[in-house]
Amino acid sequence: MFSSSTRRIAAFAAATVAGVVALAGTASAHVTVNPREADQGGYARLTFRVPNESETAGTVKVQVKFPLDTPLSSVRYKPHAGWKIDVVKSKLPKPVAVGDYDLTEAVSSITWTAESGVQIKPGEFDEFDVSVGPLPESESLAFPAVQTYSDGKVVNWSDAVKEGAEEPDHPAPTLALNPADAEGDGHGHGAGAAATESPVPATDQKPVANDTDVAASDGTARALGTAGLVVGVVGLALAAYAFLTTRRRNAA
Repeated sequence: MFSSSTRRIAAFAAATVAGVVALAGTASAHVTVNPREADQGGYARLTFRVPNESETAGTVKVQVKFPLDTPLSSVRYKPHAGWKIDVVKSKLPKPVAVGDYDLTEAVSSITWTAESGVQIKPGEFDEFDVSVGPLPESESLAFPAVQTYSDGKVVNWSDAVKEGAEEPDHPAPTLALNPADAEGDGHGHGAGAAATESPVPATDQKPVANDTDVAASDGTARALGTAGLVVGVVGLALAAYAFLTTRRRNAA
C-alpha cells in the first residue's frame, strides 16, 4: 500500500500535468491570419482561421476589421456555405492616393454570420478567405477580430502584437509586410499572392509552406514543449518520493 505522503505526491503530479496540458491547448487557440506575411504593393489571399475555444458553445459570428489609416482599395470575399456575409464600407477621414486615383472610402469590416443550424462546434475550427490589395508600404497590418458564441459570449481579438514582446492574451491577427522587390512591381511575389488578381509565371513563383504545414509545425512544437514540461513534473514527483522514502528508512 502507498503511504499518505506518496499519494499526495502522486495527486500533485497528476494535477500539475493536467494543468500544463490544458494551458498548452488554450494558448494555441487564437484567431490568426494566414499566410503570416506578404509583400508590400502586392495582392494576397488571406485566410482567417477561427478555432472554437468554448467547451459548451459554438461560434456563430465572426467579424474582421480592416485598417482605415492604410486602406485597401480591393477587398473581395470568398463565398462561405452556411454563412451570411456582410461587408461594410466607411468614408475615409481624408482621401488616400492609391496608384493613379484618390480613395475616398474603403472596406472597414466583414462579418460572417452563421445560418440556422450552422456553427463552429467545440473542438472545431473554420477558415474564412478574402483577397486584398494592393498592400501598403508599412511593416504590418492588423485585422482585429470579434468572435461571438451561441451562449452570447463575445471575445475581442484586438491586442496589439509587438515584435520581440510577449504575446498578449488576445492578439489581433497580424500580417507582416515585406518590402517589394526593387526590380518588380510587388504583385504576385511572396506568400499568399492572389493568382486570380495578379497572375505570375510559374518560374517566378517561390515554394511556400501552406497553412496545413504551418499549423502542423506549430502543433508539433507545442506538443514537444508540453511533453518536456510533463517529464519535468514527473521527475520532481519521483525525486520527492525518493527523498521521503530515504528519510523514513534513516529514521527507522
